[in-house]
Amino acid sequence: METLPVLYIGNKNYSSWSLRAWLGLKVANVAFEEKLVQLRSDAFAAQAPVFSPTAKVPAFFDGRKTIWEAMAILEYIADTQPDTLLWPLDMDIRAIARAVSLEMHGGFGPLRSHMPMNCRKSLPGLGRGPGVDADIARIGEIFKTCRTQYGQGGDFLFGHFSIADAMYAPVVTRFKTYGVELDPIGNAYMETILGLPDMKAWYNDAAAEEWVIEDSEVK
Repeated sequence: METLPVLYIGNKNYSSWSLRAWLGLKVANVAFEEKLVQLRSDAFAAQAPVFSPTAKVPAFFDGRKTIWEAMAILEYIADTQPDTLLWPLDMDIRAIARAVSLEMHGGFGPLRSHMPMNCRKSLPGLGRGPGVDADIARIGEIFKTCRTQYGQGGDFLFGHFSIADAMYAPVVTRFKTYGVELDPIGNAYMETILGLPDMKAWYNDAAAEEWVIEDSEVK
């Protein structure tokens, strides 16, 4: 019997980086075993340094090596299983997809700080701290530009589901929690992400979790 690779994740209600890797693998139909370790718990403090060199989630162990960082995990799958189409085939468009993905990876600090991921809550109108509106405007611009210039062949940022969609999925959950509305193109895109069967499954699991972290998350 073949041993499946293992994806270590944190609580689904809070862990935005776990969602990125998990959703990307799920939509790409990559088989893996999921191991959830409660964030900020004694178990996490003990186990995380063992399964990840950074003691953070997500981490992906394929039986030979460990890969950490959500985007690196998905890049590895895109390289080793190109039939997953996790990047656009066109080189020029792929460069844009990488650019917006890396913009998400390293940016939008005010949004992350003031609108922490919490799938169970509804907090419309809250979280509008300094810099958040500028982050929202830039993300709305990314959604509109990608959908209109590169995504006409499907419902996602670059037509078919890609790493870029996985990278922005936690932002969509934040916008849902905090009642953020975009233009019609952005709103339709968010509905597409929230309507994914795997996204619904993530929300269902998050709702069933009992572990509570007050005003904190893995960003």
